[in-house]
Order: sequence, then structure tokens, then C-alpha cells
Amino acid sequence: MDDNHSVFEFEGRPAASPLVEAVWRTRSLDDGSFVSTAETHWEMVIARHQGELVITMRGPETQAKRAPFAKDTEYFGIVFKHGAFLPHLPVSKLVDENVNLPAAANGRFWLHSAAWELPTLETVDEFIAQLVREELLVFDPVVEAVLAKRPLDLSPRTIQRRFLRATGITQGTFEQIERAKQATTMLQQGIPIVEATFEAGYADQPHLTRSLKRFIGFTPAQIYQPDSAG
Repeated sequence: MDDNHSVFEFEGRPAASPLVEAVWRTRSLDDGSFVSTAETHWEMVIARHQGELVITMRGPETQAKRAPFAKDTEYFGIVFKHGAFLPHLPVSKLVDENVNLPAAANGRFWLHSAAWELPTLETVDEFIAQLVREELLVFDPVVEAVLAKRPLDLSPRTIQRRFLRATGITQGTFEQIERAKQATTMLQQGIPIVEATFEAGYADQPHLTRSLKRFIGFTPAQIYQPDSAG
């Protein structure tokens, strides 16, 4: 598998907001590309390259794809929790797509008819809090309950509709992506392919191979790290 850490220097931390999974920043050390794996979260990414600023809303991603990058590009990202979404920008519009937000004067950007200060690793918590105060970022607890397998006094159709609205993808697609990520982690930890196949809930090894090629971009043999078992 590609070693992204050879071309990126990553820094990140958990966020104070319960609506954010993590925040991160990095800088590319060279030109190149990497395999971007499928992802159930959506995120906001701010990129700076040679004085140009690009603010992007992206994800979830339902298949692996190769993503190019340019040398000396600075990135800052906010990964949102499952169930958090912007009502005016449906997550369904971000699935396998990038939506760029227009830049405003003085290094700001436009979001929902207002010019906002660019968040940083140091100011992101206040940025998220302001989004929540203005009801631009909301949270649907149905998603949290579904993922925790807690019973809900709602019809299956209502649950499916709200899950799709808040995450942009169906429960079935969500589970397929997460299962592929689980199998990948097992293989990286040195768990044999046959064992990982059934531990992750796949019917057989060809099923695992198809899933990992689609969602991770590599075969089980390419991911498996036997020396990691301990």
C-alpha cells in the first residue's frame, strides 16, 4: 500500500464539539497522488497553494479513487461526526463530490449568504459553536441510535429517511464501507486473510477481495502485513 506519511506531515487533535470527529492539518512535501479510500464521514477541507485558497465540502466517498496533490500545499480539515449536517447543503450532494465554497474578501469565505473567518486548528471550536448557534450545523440523534443499535420508536421508513438525510448514504452502504475498513485494520494487524474474511462478516474470500478493491483500493494480499501479528 502507498505510504502517505512519506509525502505528508500530519498534525491533528480531537475537537471540543460533540459534532466533530476530528480536526487535522498537513502539508504536502512533493507532487504526487495517493489512494483515497471510501469514507462514511463528510468533511470541510481548506487548501492553500501558491497564494490560492480553496474551501471544499466533500464526502462521504463510496469507492476508493486516486487523489492528486501538489507540492507545498497546506491543508486544514474538519471531519464531522455521523449525524451532523448542514440543512442548507444536503450531505447527499457531497457524496463522491467536491463542493467548493466561494472565497470572500480578506481571506474569508461565503457560507449561507455570510462571509466567515477561515477556521484554524486553534479557532475551530468557536467556528463550530457559531455554526451551531446560527442553526447552520445540526445533529440528528437517530443516526447515533442506529449506529449504537438502540431501539427507536419510529417506522423503518422514517429511520431510513433520516439516516440518509443526515449521512448522505444508506445504512447498507454505510455498513459495507465500515466493514471494509474493519477488515483492512485486521489485515494491517497481521490477522490472516482467511480469518479476517469471516471475522469481518464476509461470505468468502472473493467477496472480501471485491469489497476491499472497491472501498479501499487494494486487494487483501496487498494490505496484509504478516509481520504485524504479535
